[in-house]
Amino acid sequence: MQKSLASLVLFFALVLAAPAQNYQPAPENLRAREWFSDARFGLFIHWGPFSIPGSGEWVMNERGITVKNYTRLMHFFNPVDFDAARWVSMAKQAGMKYITLITRHHDGFSMWDTKYSDFNIMNTPYKKDIVKMMADECHRQGIKLFLYYSLLDWRREDYPHETGRTGQKSGRTGHGNYASYLQFMKNQLTELLTNYGEIGGIWFDGHWDQTEPEGAKDRTARIDWKYNEIYGLIHKLQPACMIGNNHHMTPFDGEDFQMFEQDLPGENKSGLSFQQASDQLPVEACVTMNNSWGFNLTDTSYKSAREVIRLLIGAASRNANLLMNVGPMPNGVIQPEFTDTLHAVGEWLQVNGETIYGTRGKIMAPQPWGVATSKGKKVYLHILQPSAITGATLSVPVGTTKIAAVTAFAGGTKLPFRQTGNNLGITTSSLAFDNNDTIVVLELK
Repeated sequence: MQKSLASLVLFFALVLAAPAQNYQPAPENLRAREWFSDARFGLFIHWGPFSIPGSGEWVMNERGITVKNYTRLMHFFNPVDFDAARWVSMAKQAGMKYITLITRHHDGFSMWDTKYSDFNIMNTPYKKDIVKMMADECHRQGIKLFLYYSLLDWRREDYPHETGRTGQKSGRTGHGNYASYLQFMKNQLTELLTNYGEIGGIWFDGHWDQTEPEGAKDRTARIDWKYNEIYGLIHKLQPACMIGNNHHMTPFDGEDFQMFEQDLPGENKSGLSFQQASDQLPVEACVTMNNSWGFNLTDTSYKSAREVIRLLIGAASRNANLLMNVGPMPNGVIQPEFTDTLHAVGEWLQVNGETIYGTRGKIMAPQPWGVATSKGKKVYLHILQPSAITGATLSVPVGTTKIAAVTAFAGGTKLPFRQTGNNLGITTSSLAFDNNDTIVVLELK
């Protein structure tokens, strides 16, 4: 039986805070989850020495560069034009509420002053702690900071590289020792969660290196990652810190949010998203501004502001956040093709943010004309395909929910409507359709 819109709104508000399996999140963690789902828009930053070749963040693996040769990048990574205040201000102007920063990618380079690896930012000509500068600026400007941390490593001998799917051409000849590697990760995570103030979350990646490819019938990990120890450490150090793991599967016990890579929940255009979207945890979709995560000189497939706005609307309507990625250049500058687009998205959000921030989705399936978000007793219909409207009447499946009024979000013009059975028919002849998104507001009785 179809639920009413009001019932669905209440349902998703309740399940948002539901704990997963045996893990019992702290009250401050539950509050963090609620904040996260209200935030709706974040900035992903893929940056490190891998930006120097200008061929994306997987260059070490894709070109089969050995550990010895790749390490040379450290000696001329010198981002003299990096400005943390400018990056954070750009994110704020774009309407983003949090930043997820790469601290250590699969190439093993640490972007902070770590005691547990010599392959780090302090041993470059730059010699400044990037994580500290970003953390200080995020705290100063009121943006939450999440930290990306790779579970796999293409350089270290103690990582179980023999069973990994990637990094097989790096020249390692020794044997993995997961007990050693696990302690290394715990040491680094302790640094990140002790020395840089409040951290909004840890964004893990790389689990898939130890499984069969996405979509395989059996994707059991070839090693025991001991997540109970890793996750337990994080929640002990900062109980409010949310944990997500980009393993492309159903969330594991101890995780606080679920992510989708290069897909909105329910889609699988990337071939990485066979999993179902969680109804118990907050959800996030991470997407690139072009086709690359890290800086790529030849990738000019830039998304327009319209495309990003529609991704954001699509994510919110599916009860998910959008984490939009940029890959800064080696000198520390974010290229204008990214900044200009995000500026335009920010201008749109200044006008239309009410229909995105603090809303909940999954109140109705995507329709031929578009999608919907909701907040309180308001439902926002986002008309993305006006050509799908037949005879100037917008058909909306509302179940048994009674509608009190229908207005255009821009200008507040009252729109004639008729409710018959489970369907609402809205006359749209007076609507001025917008190229990005035309929003109609339903007020519930």
